[in-house]
Amino acid sequence: MLKLSKESMLGLILIALFLLMAAIAPGFLDSYNLSNMMFQLPELGILTLGMMVVIITAGIDLSITFTAAFAGVLAAWSMSHHYPVAVAILIGIGAALLCGLLNGFFIAIIGVSPILVTLGSMVLFEGVILTITKGNAISGFPESFSEIGNMSVGPIPLPIIIFLALAGLTGLLLNRTIWGRSVYKVGINPVAAQFSGLSVKKVLLGVYLFSAFMASIAAIIMISRYNSAKVDLGSSYLLLTVSAAVLGGTEISGGYGKVLGTVYAVAIFQVLSNGLNLLGIPRTVVDILMGVILIAVLTLNFFSAKMNHNKSLKVSPR
Repeated sequence: MLKLSKESMLGLILIALFLLMAAIAPGFLDSYNLSNMMFQLPELGILTLGMMVVIITAGIDLSITFTAAFAGVLAAWSMSHHYPVAVAILIGIGAALLCGLLNGFFIAIIGVSPILVTLGSMVLFEGVILTITKGNAISGFPESFSEIGNMSVGPIPLPIIIFLALAGLTGLLLNRTIWGRSVYKVGINPVAAQFSGLSVKKVLLGVYLFSAFMASIAAIIMISRYNSAKVDLGSSYLLLTVSAAVLGGTEISGGYGKVLGTVYAVAIFQVLSNGLNLLGIPRTVVDILMGVILIAVLTLNFFSAKMNHNKSLKVSPR
């Protein structure tokens, strides 16, 4: 009997969901709607790639959207003070990496729980952003910058090209580099990884820097599309990044996660959200449905892991 992988199952679910929405949601296959989906998907997708790598190490980054907001606000502030676009982008990325370095220092070096550190830094970054912006939005960017989030290369939006390139890079890093393989080992058993000669601290520090980098790229795309930056930039994506990573097959307990599954999961959320909106389903109901999906996937993953564990106990020699 043919046994499909998690990623193959998600691919089939995506195709089935796409066909279902095409059949029941008015205007779903309209070129404008499809283009709009492709412009929206990279924001969540890039953030989810960062969250996925963190979760593989059995961690979590609750500050990822405020890291993005911090990067976006500083990049926007720089452009509003007439810094060149390239310099402003580098300032935004640098600010995000400082956020990642702060998280990584307390988690990897000091040893504080990731959920506590990133919860605290989330509040910290929010406060710093409010201090900079006074609660207002920063807007009015050069046209060359606005093109990043709004232009297309032929029929393909530039943001989706950036997302797919970053997905490929993430897959390459995880599967073809020593650091990537170390990320999985740390997620499976950090103590064993340490005794095998791996520097767990360096691996974890790299993970939170990677997450921050992804947040900065997502921020650049978002402020370019919206032509403004403010404290709640991308804040609605926080729980969705966790949901999409978990739906994509990433084990919340660490040790497993595939880029392809994550890409499929992000696409599933985008298609589902867009289709339900076209059907006139209230946003609050869509959010409830997303929460139900997350709980269901976590429950299924829990029982699946438990069954696999029981099977391994039965076949193990006495």
